[in-house]
Amino acid sequence: MTRVNAAEGVTTVNYHLLKACNMRCGFCHSTFEDALPSPTERQLRKNDASQVVDLLCQHGFSKINFAGGEPTLLPWLSDLIRQAKSHGLVTSIVTNGSRITGDWMDNIEGYLDIIALSIDSINSWTSQSIGRLENGKSPMLIGDYQRIAGDIKRRNIRLKINTVVNQFNYREDLTEFILSLSPERWKVFQVLPVQGQNDQRIGEFAIAAAQFDEYIQRSRVVEAHGVKVVAEDNRLMTGSYIMVDPSGRFFDNTKGQHTYSDPILEVGVAEALKGVTTYPERFDERDGRYN
Repeated sequence: MTRVNAAEGVTTVNYHLLKACNMRCGFCHSTFEDALPSPTERQLRKNDASQVVDLLCQHGFSKINFAGGEPTLLPWLSDLIRQAKSHGLVTSIVTNGSRITGDWMDNIEGYLDIIALSIDSINSWTSQSIGRLENGKSPMLIGDYQRIAGDIKRRNIRLKINTVVNQFNYREDLTEFILSLSPERWKVFQVLPVQGQNDQRIGEFAIAAAQFDEYIQRSRVVEAHGVKVVAEDNRLMTGSYIMVDPSGRFFDNTKGQHTYSDPILEVGVAEALKGVTTYPERFDERDGRYN
């Protein structure tokens, strides 16, 4: 099929494959609790998810980012990564890293371009307070992340770090740790309130713009060592992404909550995109064309 231009010049699509996660971060704004209450509104079966990936690729996106929940919980994630790469897309995942092993990476080496590790803190108390740990287990430690980062680089997979700045970690300084991992990119997000996703607990985590700016200014020292810092405050995080939910619908957050399109498999990509709003200038402002 002929590839056509992606929506509004936004060239990356984020496919949230499933709502399930093995961690319980209290600020998570992709819980999909508002949208997946019934058997007809749940994560897609493998064949349907594969068809969605085909349609997204054929529409003209140049990059696909698989997220969740925790995408590595999906047994057939590697099949979708290979499929997207066969269409010529840049492939990426966002993961908490807890299930990333050498064997798993060996299986997708040459097909997965980027791994973004979600790391908010290297302080055990902070991680426990946030909920970034598996039930019954201790939080991941510096050595765990350094081992994973090393394994990623040895397989020629590019490394990114994602950090959500919130009430529990905004005073912390991760710069030395980030330099020890040496990612090419560090995305730093201001914790985002989204009604229906995290409104029950967001009061524990919300921070002011000045607190976020303080964290960003402290963090920019890593840029002198070749690590690009991308700061996304609440404005830049709103309406700057094209996102697909676990049931195969586009969604946006421009109204302070999730708005969902018709299912892609029922109406197609172009028609479904009419049901959501994106601001391409914000996509560009946050350097979204990074491939």
